[in-house]
Amino acid sequence: MIGAIAGDIVGSVYEARPIKSKDFPLFDSRCTFTDDSVLTIAVAWAILSGLPYRDAVLEIGRLYPHAGYGGSFIRWLKSANPQPYNSWGNGAAMRVSPVGFAFDTVEEVLDQARLTAVISHDHPEGIKGAQATALAVFLARRGYKKEEIREQISRRFRYDLQRSVEQIRPAYSFRISCQETVPEAIMAFLDSVSYEDALRNAISLGGDSDTLACITGGIAEAYYGPVPENIKAKVQTILPLPLWKITEKFCRVYRLQGMDAKG
Repeated sequence: MIGAIAGDIVGSVYEARPIKSKDFPLFDSRCTFTDDSVLTIAVAWAILSGLPYRDAVLEIGRLYPHAGYGGSFIRWLKSANPQPYNSWGNGAAMRVSPVGFAFDTVEEVLDQARLTAVISHDHPEGIKGAQATALAVFLARRGYKKEEIREQISRRFRYDLQRSVEQIRPAYSFRISCQETVPEAIMAFLDSVSYEDALRNAISLGGDSDTLACITGGIAEAYYGPVPENIKAKVQTILPLPLWKITEKFCRVYRLQGMDAKG
């Protein structure tokens, strides 16, 4: 989960000014947390507390109203009785990584990922993006090889994961849909050699950088093991204390069976 949050923070400075290179400072002085971190932590809070996902997302999201939410989600967050709005946006995928860490069967992961999505993003592509991301985290955590993860996600969700980062990068641009974000984020992980390399791959695509790196970062943490201590320490300095406390508790409770480092 810290892997997803760190990805959001590292990618935050490149959302408005995309880059097409892996050569950049990992933490810029302007790095900050965004809605990706807030809502990831809200999903973790739901799992820890037993609150329905909708209630936890409203509770945590409303504490940080200026985190950079999209327009439709802001209206949902401010509504007296928020209802799903048929969204296929990548917000369904960026907040779901705690599900892949917390649940222990494919069936549970897919069902819980669906539940995190449908509170707002109830379009089939929104649900699919959340489920694909959560399943990738789960499979990585359980020690599946990259080719096994590629095959399972491709077969189940019909995503094209046969491309490389080098092939995707030249023509890729800012995209907000799950269907044009989740496959690319997964490819950034599949093409990586380490956690940090995965983040650099995702951001170098030049798209919705914080969301891409948030999705990629959760999967990469599950696969490579806990994020490096220097990155974890930086996340702690940037997150507000209430968000860090939830993050720390989630990591303590769920961190993380089957997290041996892999190459």
